[in-house]
Amino acid sequence: MTWPNGWTVETIPQDDARPQVSRQRAVKNDQDGTPVMVMELTMTQVESGHQVNLEGVLLEMRKSVQKDFFQGGYQSVCNKIHPAALSRLSALETTCTITQNGRHVLSQTLVAAVDGDKAYVLSYAGQAEVYKASQGDIEAARNSLKL
Repeated sequence: MTWPNGWTVETIPQDDARPQVSRQRAVKNDQDGTPVMVMELTMTQVESGHQVNLEGVLLEMRKSVQKDFFQGGYQSVCNKIHPAALSRLSALETTCTITQNGRHVLSQTLVAAVDGDKAYVLSYAGQAEVYKASQGDIEAARNSLKL
């Protein structure tokens, strides 16, 4: 993946308990060094012959995101899961709008795809204005993916 210019690529150590999972992450910081956007690509080895229910996986991830934000005092509304593309793969995507006291504060998008024995999830989230302003960076990064 080619990360956008100006983003900081973070090294994510391999989790010995989950060797079948690899993750890459990049963060966009504001001028004070505060993270305002994060983008992460996760690849998981799928057991041979296992049929991945992509919509079910995305629903669970979305539910987890909403629960985490709710526990932090936020409300979230996610759009319907819809077809998308991730690199050359058919994917499913959903975007959540996170509000606090009625004010849009964050947006998060989850995109999932399966290719044979690998499942991919691209997640990106950020402050509402930065998320909107970063659409070009996000599209360039998505288009650079070679899965």
